[in-house]
Parts: sequence; C-alpha cells; structure tokens
Amino acid sequence: MAELWAEWGGYPYAIAALWAFFEGETFVLAAAAVGAAAGGIDPWLLMVVVWGGSFAGDQTWFFVGRRYGPAALARFPRCQANAARATEMLHKHGTLFVLGFRFLYGIRNVAAAACGLEGMEYRRFAILNFIGAGVWAGSFVAAGWFLGSWLGTERLFYLICAVVFGLLGLLVARNLLRRRAARRALPA
Repeated sequence: MAELWAEWGGYPYAIAALWAFFEGETFVLAAAAVGAAAGGIDPWLLMVVVWGGSFAGDQTWFFVGRRYGPAALARFPRCQANAARATEMLHKHGTLFVLGFRFLYGIRNVAAAACGLEGMEYRRFAILNFIGAGVWAGSFVAAGWFLGSWLGTERLFYLICAVVFGLLGLLVARNLLRRRAARRALPA
C-alpha cells in the first residue's frame, strides 16, 4: 500500500475518499497503519480526504431518503430492518445518533437515509454530519496510525495476512453452513 501511495501520488487519496463515501473503516485503518509503519502517507491529508468522502456519502444518502422516501427503501428489502432500527435510534437519541451512527456497523448508509426519510432539517443534519464525519475520520486514522507505529512493518504485514485469511475462512465456513442448512431444509 505504501508503494502504491508513492507511485501514484494523489490518486490513492482519491480512492480513500471514494471508499469512505461508501463505508471505509477497514481501508482507513489499513492505510493509516501502513502509513505509520512504512511511510509515504500523510495522516493529516488522509484524515481530511476520508472526512470529506464520509461527509459527502452521508449527505448523498440523506438526499436519497429525503427525495425518494419509502419508495427507495422498498427497492432494497434487505436494508429495511436496519432502516427501522436506525429510525428507532434516531427518535430515541436524536443528535447523538447523527453524530455517532457511522460507528454502528451495518446501519451507516441507511441511517443517513433514515434521517432524510424522517424529515430532519437539512442544515441540522449537515452540521451534525460534518462533525460526526470529522470525529470518525480522526479516530480511525489515529487508531490505524497508532497500530502501525506500535506493530512496525513486519508484524503489521502478518496481522493483515491473518485478518484476511481469517475473514476468508469465516466466509467459506458461513457458506458451507448455509448450504448444509439448505440441504436439511429440503423435504426428503
């Protein structure tokens, strides 16, 4: 990753911003950790671009929720449960929810859409979203930078390999368990 940053100049920062537009925790952590361990990545610039990407992504989802409302949500039935959970949390916690929803796995994008869907004022959402995106970007870049500084290049490489292989193993195991459950569900 450090070599990619060195060879491609500003393009990896644009990729980081785009990644943060959609999700991005893992990428931001990895980029910051590699930057701390191997160099070549400016943590302040990384923080600014992922802050902007995260802010823009959530603003986009807010507008989708505001403009298309329940019709947009109906097109994505797998998101409806998360949207309902996000709406419930929005009503219960309000400002704190908007500041922190990007830290809640699985509901970030639907949370911003739920805010638009529920008719939250644009200016209020934009200000809270800007603050929340900044806290998110700063905390994940700082955590990744600390991790990379603490582990060093070689141990960080082994950690990343272990995480990747662990996730692949979990995906394979989940797929096998689903197939086994599907076979059991078939009538004999």
